[in-house]
Amino acid sequence: MAGVNRLNYIALEDAPRMRLIQVADAVRYPRMTTEELRSAFLVDDLFQPGRIDLAYVDLDRTVIGSAVPLAEPLTLETDPDLRAGYFTERRELGVLNIGGAGAVHVDGADYESGPLDALYVGRGREVIRFSSRDASAPAEFYLLSYPAHASYPVARVDAGAVERAELGSPETANHRRIARLIHLDGVRSCQLVMGFTQLTAGSVWNTMPPHTHMRRSEVYLYFNLGPADRVVHLMGPAHQTRHIVVANKQAVVSPGWSIHAGVGTASYSFCWGMGGENQVYSDMDPLTIAELL
Repeated sequence: MAGVNRLNYIALEDAPRMRLIQVADAVRYPRMTTEELRSAFLVDDLFQPGRIDLAYVDLDRTVIGSAVPLAEPLTLETDPDLRAGYFTERRELGVLNIGGAGAVHVDGADYESGPLDALYVGRGREVIRFSSRDASAPAEFYLLSYPAHASYPVARVDAGAVERAELGSPETANHRRIARLIHLDGVRSCQLVMGFTQLTAGSVWNTMPPHTHMRRSEVYLYFNLGPADRVVHLMGPAHQTRHIVVANKQAVVSPGWSIHAGVGTASYSFCWGMGGENQVYSDMDPLTIAELL
């Protein structure tokens, strides 16, 4: 979309629209039914073959999405609700490939992307396109975007070169390896922080003990789950927890007042991404398991 006039978003009114998610606050939350919780906090319609799907969350103006290109590349267009000439006119974007080999093309530059490779796209890049090397084993790009008031360089993150921090233990069923992709000490961004966690075989608990952080909201995308497996995702204030049952390639939005933890029927992986006023990874308000009710 190079050279697109800033007002040309009007011409896209007939294009598929982003899903709008209005997250409930801590006052409404205790009275919500299961279906209301899922509607307000779960993104369950991602990774459709041959499509880009986007959801706009009114919390921190988050955009959650996916791109699954097949034989033809897919271009990330703007949406009328963004009121922008192109998607990253006022935004930054994190991309994580959870599928087969592919590439992300940004303003004429090509960035190869294998499984678990990531890409940061800073504000002001007009043309973003996704492709797969093999349509029968397509790339599956997870997209996470926040508003940005500054522009940082496009940067590719090779999954094989990222150091893993180990937490938990097999004895407590929460042994996990954490890879930080976009953060203050690595690939820089305006406000996006992003990485992924892999649980080892036999471990099923994530983010235990849990925590909150009012300075930023967080999104968990669960993946590498079998078709019959599920994660019971815990959320809410420590004294009033609820749960959402999550399937493979579904995402959960976590407000700053909510814990975010979970237990699966088998080991799995999840991508965590945050946006807000503080990018310090350790800025958390920890809780003990005994405090949960």
